Amino acid sequence: METLGNGILRCMRVVTNGEMIEYYEISGCYILRPWTMAIWEIMQNFFDPEIKTMNIKTCYFPLFVSNNVLQKEKDHIEGFAPEVAWVTRSGDSDLEVPIAIRPTSETVMYPYFSKWIRGHRDLPLRLNQWCNVVRWEFSNPTPFIRSREFLWQEGHTAFATKEEADTEVLEILELYRRLYEEYLAVPVVKGRKSELEKFAGGLYTTSVEAFIPNTGRGVQGATSHCLGQNFAKMFEINFEDEKGEKAMVWQNSWAYSTRTIGVMVMVHGDDKGLVLPPKVSAVQVIVVHVPYKDADVKEIINACSATVKTLCDAGIRAEADLRENYSPGWKYSHWEMKGVPLRIEIGPKDLANKQARAVRRDNGAKVDIPMADLVDSVKGMLDTIQQNMFDVAKEKRDACIQVTKTWDEFIEALGQKKLILAPWCDEEEVEKEVKAKTKGETGAAKTLCSPLEQPELPEGTLCFASGKPAKKWTYWGRSY
Repeated sequence: METLGNGILRCMRVVTNGEMIEYYEISGCYILRPWTMAIWEIMQNFFDPEIKTMNIKTCYFPLFVSNNVLQKEKDHIEGFAPEVAWVTRSGDSDLEVPIAIRPTSETVMYPYFSKWIRGHRDLPLRLNQWCNVVRWEFSNPTPFIRSREFLWQEGHTAFATKEEADTEVLEILELYRRLYEEYLAVPVVKGRKSELEKFAGGLYTTSVEAFIPNTGRGVQGATSHCLGQNFAKMFEINFEDEKGEKAMVWQNSWAYSTRTIGVMVMVHGDDKGLVLPPKVSAVQVIVVHVPYKDADVKEIINACSATVKTLCDAGIRAEADLRENYSPGWKYSHWEMKGVPLRIEIGPKDLANKQARAVRRDNGAKVDIPMADLVDSVKGMLDTIQQNMFDVAKEKRDACIQVTKTWDEFIEALGQKKLILAPWCDEEEVEKEVKAKTKGETGAAKTLCSPLEQPELPEGTLCFASGKPAKKWTYWGRSY
């Protein structure tokens, strides 16, 4: 098993060699290259239509926020204060009042929710924006996982009742699960965050949690928060209900970011580089010509071009690498490094036999497929690769789950870098104590989430840490 440092270094090599990112001159900022943006767009093309069917509208709010507005919700800003970047100069002049760059948009948007919402007919108000945010991370910036600027979607909604807000929280969480499991082939746990780990200023936080077996660390994949009425109180977001009485709205916020891509890379990448699930890969099939001695190279190249056209006409994202200044072997390594799910090789023997050789990136399996069955065979293989990547990732993740019921078992499992499921009394002071006792060079253990689908908790079960009666099962571990 890799150490944290080695795992991060491997991830950084994979994403640079795989042409996903380029380092920028400002530490913690990265250039997202087309190979990355194609994945982001595919995810967006899944998620955006889904939320539009829920009558969630697209908007855009400014990047800047005044200090007065930022300070309105005390718990919220305290949670983000160390990460807020400030604009203090314009040209050669100091600004009279510094302006913050949004770390998240609650305080940017909610003064206008207050303006737009007057009566019950103005509800629900459901908005989403695709944008960038800045959080000035100072420790261990890592591509995709912890960067000072990142892309995300952030949804902000307001309802007349808590029941409506609660329903949406889980609907969005299910979309995040689908995004990870159906598109990125990454298994996740849907759960609720502890009071210590919830969104600052919110009522409660739900999340999808992934786990990286190679490093033994959890990753918060995406979050769906019920904000309750706290922000409504601070920003005076009130409405007149059907009885003509004044009431406060119930609010949610929810987001996923380019961190999703980093999770996918760490879960699936191997020593050769990226391994991309077919559903999100910019190129699903790369076709490589394999010239041999006196064979007619032009005929082979024409066959490759025809193969690409046939696949593209069938809706498969295919390209040919027909560069003659690189050997076939070099091309194989190059496209393996970039994670393309399926490689098709065509040489003189393949032409003679009216076939092509297909090589899978996920497991290296090779098979000769008749040209007459090309489209059906390739579609079937891509579906198989997608499912196999999820199944393998889930098998590896599940093998790391360790149920512990005592402190000694917990410490042993933590040392083995396991994803720990333990009975817990759900007390904040106990969680703080666990963090303090396990703090070390590689970070402290903390709650990741309490799964929404709770295993049976036999009567009389005690908390692994305090010995008090346990209230729930909770996942614990070190995390990114």
